[in-house]
Amino acid sequence: MGKLGTRDQRVQRLRRLLRRSSVRDSERAFVAEGAKIVEAAMDAGAPIESLFVAADWRSSPAVSSIVDRANGVGLQVFELGPGIMERVADTVSPQPVCAVVGALALGLDEMMAPEAEGAERGLVLVCVDVRDPGNLGAVLRIAGATGVAGVICCAGTVDPFNPKVVRSSAGAVFRVPIVAGVTPAETLERLKEFGYRCWATVPREGTDYAVAEIDGRTALVLGNEGAGLPFEVVARLDGSLTIPMEEGTESLNVAMTAAVLCFDAARRRRSPS
Repeated sequence: MGKLGTRDQRVQRLRRLLRRSSVRDSERAFVAEGAKIVEAAMDAGAPIESLFVAADWRSSPAVSSIVDRANGVGLQVFELGPGIMERVADTVSPQPVCAVVGALALGLDEMMAPEAEGAERGLVLVCVDVRDPGNLGAVLRIAGATGVAGVICCAGTVDPFNPKVVRSSAGAVFRVPIVAGVTPAETLERLKEFGYRCWATVPREGTDYAVAEIDGRTALVLGNEGAGLPFEVVARLDGSLTIPMEEGTESLNVAMTAAVLCFDAARRRRSPS
């Protein structure tokens, strides 16, 4: 492996993919950083284009194992020169390995297509204007842990392939079907055509989630961390869900809300009675 410098076109592309969502969209690719995330991509059979390793990669057993695995399947591995990963990476303390991965986002119809007509379709999450990458990554991680059928990231929501989202997802980004860039109106229209009940998640005055039907063909709509869901979105929904809390308690953030509702839905699937 020859060592690549900052002027190499492949390194410049890597940097652009890390920093600009418009480049990720146009090139239909993104970057996964760190040994655990790259291993998760490999385990999931993600369309990895190439690997990049830091100059001192041989000192890391985990990265050495990844390089051996990549060589075994004919995957391109590029070694960066000293200090290059630090200049390119998205983190303050860069990981010694990253991978360029082909686009994973689906269209709404693609997300539904694998299931035969009449088959049971599961819970999906719809994110409307969720801006914080850590929150969206946590939502994806929760979705993966609870068997959610898909996460739909409406326009205005942070790019689900933003490097911070990918890291926060702990590999779930490779396992959970993701739709990106659709409008809330288009999303809700198509979900209803597929027979989904669509619930808003609100901090107060909604139906207690414990008595609501949130199994089967159900969409839980999660709003902005501060402003919540726009009125025009709530008006299109079948109802609103609330997680009851003690008086004076601050409302839960979007990831915690998703965790409570998704784990409860998973419990119901395991114990329908």
